[in-house]
Amino acid sequence: MAGGGFVSASGESHFEAKITFAVIISCIMAATGGLMFGYDIGISGGVTSMPSFLEKFFPEVYRKIQDHGVDSNYCKYDNQTLQLFTSSLYLAALVATMFASSVTRTLGRKQTMLIAGIFFIVGTVLNAVANSLLLLIVGRILLGCGVGFANQAVPVFISEIAPTRIRGALNIMFQLNITIGILIANIVNYFTAKIEGGYGWRISVALAGIPAIMLTFGSLLVHDTPNSLIERGLEDEGKAVLKKIRGVENVEPEFQEILKASKVAKAVKNPFQNLLKRHNRPPLIIAVMMQVFQQFTGINAIMFYAPVLFSTLGFKSDASLYSAVITGAVNVLSTLVSVYFVDKAGRRMLLLEACVQMFVSQMVIGTVLGLKVQDHSDSLNKGLGVLVVVMVCTFVASFAWSWGPLGWLIPSETFPLEARSAGQSVTVFTNMLFTFIIAQGFLSMMCHLKFGIFFFFSAWVLAMAIFTVLLIPETKNIPIEEMTDKVWRNHWFWKSYMED
Repeated sequence: MAGGGFVSASGESHFEAKITFAVIISCIMAATGGLMFGYDIGISGGVTSMPSFLEKFFPEVYRKIQDHGVDSNYCKYDNQTLQLFTSSLYLAALVATMFASSVTRTLGRKQTMLIAGIFFIVGTVLNAVANSLLLLIVGRILLGCGVGFANQAVPVFISEIAPTRIRGALNIMFQLNITIGILIANIVNYFTAKIEGGYGWRISVALAGIPAIMLTFGSLLVHDTPNSLIERGLEDEGKAVLKKIRGVENVEPEFQEILKASKVAKAVKNPFQNLLKRHNRPPLIIAVMMQVFQQFTGINAIMFYAPVLFSTLGFKSDASLYSAVITGAVNVLSTLVSVYFVDKAGRRMLLLEACVQMFVSQMVIGTVLGLKVQDHSDSLNKGLGVLVVVMVCTFVASFAWSWGPLGWLIPSETFPLEARSAGQSVTVFTNMLFTFIIAQGFLSMMCHLKFGIFFFFSAWVLAMAIFTVLLIPETKNIPIEEMTDKVWRNHWFWKSYMED
């Protein structure tokens, strides 16, 4: 690779780089932000199915569950305040990410991750000691601020620091940690639900402090990205960090690309106004739609409320938590599939294959529940119960190697530097907005639509497949600062948005 850069036989340009220890450690440290986020997703669903937690904070729901004469088996958890407990975090994250954009740009990716960790630690402490619903929700709001800042900074940090040829795999470390966090939370809930005395939920909530501390200390240990340093005028430091993370002395070609992008970025006075310019619309539209589609697959509905869902289907308390652990394990293993294939098979193939698998899974689940689960039934028979769990796992697996990680990867790698912080902010904002909508509405939707909720989500999966075929380009092996020339100018539709 003499001369710094080269062009492969396929016409793809690369910069000289080794896979260094500094890159791997930086990405692992940054990805603990995903562990933090995932643990919270997993813990909230399990905690809200614990009788001791419901009796203390949501006595109306607790009484409804104890009352076997409840109007519908699908409706026993339908309570707006209970849904607000889960969704308040995402509403806070939605607001926080708008501030996180300017922090990421002015203070850098590293400092933004540090702020995220501090928010999360304080929120965890408040939740663990909460004796009132108000304190519980204030803690959730602080956790949401941490999620907003972490999801803003971490994917951008990883995309900027990773060598081009393994950028997809390293970026998926963020999503992998989300799935590991969910699995750990499900296992923790399984054991804390058995603790006598009604304080098991406090242990579940308090353990969220561990990934928060990991992210906080990790952010103190890593270097900021060369792109961020150069964008903020620290060119010498940026070049030194670039040499360290690439493991080579000749970083001039990549340095010049970043320098050129940073000069364009510095000329931008209003990042969000710039984001609306015609040449930024392709990555913006794709980023927004991928977040909408990601939530309307129904994945968060299943992951938030897996214990509640299985309980609703008639599984006993232990069995429902155990089933949630199974889906969590499938989630982790399937994300590893994505780590392996994303830079080999490419982004589009994973997205399209998953659409087929998710559609079939949702249709089968909806059909089984529609035919066999009556409003007041106490259980599915064993065979159909196993079929539902298998279909849920099939659905989770396909999401975990596609729309889950790629929903964060593709937006983080396709925006030009001058629009990257603002673009990531809009990405996180949209994700949190629709996560909030799903979290706030799912239990009510399940009550009113019953089994039809799975047909509702499957219709969205069909729309996702059409959007992918027509409008999502392949971005594997394309240097992050060359997306305009290599991707957008060559796309049948988006090329009309590119200026000379």
